[in-house]
Amino acid sequence: MKLSNETMTILKNFSGINAGILFKKGKTLSTVSSSKTVLAQATLQEDLPQEFAVYDLNNFLSVLSLGKENPEIEFDDKHIIIKSLGGRSTIKYRFSDKSMIVTPPDKPVVMPSEDISFTLNESDYDWITRTANVLQSPNVAIEGKNGKLKITAFDAKNDAANVNSVDIGETEKEFMSVFKTENLKMIPGSYDVTISSKGIAHFKNKKDSIQYWIATEKDSSTWTKG
Repeated sequence: MKLSNETMTILKNFSGINAGILFKKGKTLSTVSSSKTVLAQATLQEDLPQEFAVYDLNNFLSVLSLGKENPEIEFDDKHIIIKSLGGRSTIKYRFSDKSMIVTPPDKPVVMPSEDISFTLNESDYDWITRTANVLQSPNVAIEGKNGKLKITAFDAKNDAANVNSVDIGETEKEFMSVFKTENLKMIPGSYDVTISSKGIAHFKNKKDSIQYWIATEKDSSTWTKG
């Protein structure tokens, strides 16, 4: 089989969440950060024939990218067999012990409540993440205040730091859900967002079969009305 460009994009994204990954048999791929604050799940185009673990996903992606085209891959009981140069090159990439990797829970995530829902469009997501990086903002907040729904890049521990806010809608609820900027690792796109006052948010890509659950920080406030 060959891994599609879409799958390679997902793997690159997942490598920024956890350096290692456990591939399970089938089309569903999940990963979780070592802090357990970010969980991601995607549906692949490929149907993987068996379970295997990779300890260094970035290294594995570098091996897959050695040629000009995505290589053919096969499996034996201990290796991913990567064939390039028209089959003349064969790399045996050994499986890792899955006990060495932080893996997601087997049970599906159930949101404890769905207190607010909205769509975060691709341009606003791109803008807030780029400005957060340029301003070196360690936090991003989604906030409801005075009827406005905003997304803000700021520093939750420094009132004197630079701030960037973007109006993204309207809401009757008053709240502030704070995230670490480093936890907003979604691939570019528009997302249907659901936030629970219990400390978790769900981001579901509107186009691709990929979704993220991200914990909010202790600086977050709960809903006060609406």
